[in-house]
Amino acid sequence: MLKWFSIEGIMTEVKRIRWPNTKDLATKSAKTLLFCVLFAVFFMTCEVLVASFLKLIGIGA
Repeated sequence: MLKWFSIEGIMTEVKRIRWPNTKDLATKSAKTLLFCVLFAVFFMTCEVLVASFLKLIGIGA
């Protein structure tokens, strides 16, 4: 059996992980949420523009 594929090996790897501190975690989480919100607004805007264009040319309902 592989050494790293055991409870001891897994625990050794978990101890090697450099966990972020609270400030870094909060900052990166806020950036991620802001990016997701901006991405959603971008796609909603694109959808509205395409729907408006299709309605203008008579294709949309």
